Amino acid sequence: MEVDVRAGLQKLAERLGGDGAKLAEAQRLSGGASMETWAFGIDGAGGREDLILRRRSVPFDEETARSISLASEAALIRATGANGARVPDVRHVCDAADGLGEAYVMVRVNGETLGRKITSDARFDAIRPQLARQCGESLVAIHRTTPPPGAKLKSVDGLQELDRYEEVYRATGAERPILELAFQYLRRHTPEPVAPVLLHGDFRNGNIMFDPEKGVAAILDWELAHLGDPAEDMGWICTNSWRFGRPDRPVGGFGDYDDLLAGYASAGGRPIELSRVRFWQMLGSLRWGVMCLTMYLSWRDGMVKSVERPMIGRRVSETEADLVALLEEGL
Repeated sequence: MEVDVRAGLQKLAERLGGDGAKLAEAQRLSGGASMETWAFGIDGAGGREDLILRRRSVPFDEETARSISLASEAALIRATGANGARVPDVRHVCDAADGLGEAYVMVRVNGETLGRKITSDARFDAIRPQLARQCGESLVAIHRTTPPPGAKLKSVDGLQELDRYEEVYRATGAERPILELAFQYLRRHTPEPVAPVLLHGDFRNGNIMFDPEKGVAAILDWELAHLGDPAEDMGWICTNSWRFGRPDRPVGGFGDYDDLLAGYASAGGRPIELSRVRFWQMLGSLRWGVMCLTMYLSWRDGMVKSVERPMIGRRVSETEADLVALLEEGL
């Protein structure tokens, strides 16, 4: 059923802002195949309030989806925020009366999320040396949070991730020697499992809001949250695909491993070996390579027409170059 989001936001303005409150603005910021993000404002008795709506535009299949429900996402943001994580305030979780489908509302946070600006814009020159340490500190509050009841999070370890992505890769019928070698190498070097903790699941430059004066302002996009090895979150932000033109700075294109690990330890996190982080970093490049490959094939085979798929698909060669460098260096 088609949803009139603007009409829903006006109704929501009255609910959140009280009698006489009005929708001041509404602008769609982004949207993929299943998710929409809207920036909107409410003018009410208490003044202006700037908010963000995150809503799912297609039905959610809990049995097959890798992502979590938006209600679970909102609950995780609230739980980690109460535990000290830098996250937006969740203002409202939508229900049937709102007429917006599966959605929730956050208080708008000021800052920058474009990865290339974080790594190169002069506005961030002064704060940039502190960002890797802040990211390590930020992860501790997340990893120490007990997931709220009903979150229904999956638990994943290194071997399970290898199995999952090798199954996807084999199903494509592709023969990519570097990907084959990476699967073999990682299977020989899979670390022993550790007690699983809450993971953000997509902790990287691009999903973190940075303030040019203070640094980490808010951690966004929690849809891939799950339970697993704390080094997984660290390895993902170190994956070269998220360094935005600064391969010399392994943490998000703005910092070094030592600062990330030192920040994690200083905030009370359990010590994590660099080799474990680099395992997950290599696995990050491998799984992103497999994802890029499947996107290209879906376009080649006519399943999707979007030009975005082949554009992302060509990046499989970038991940292969990353894997060659990592294989030469070793864990």
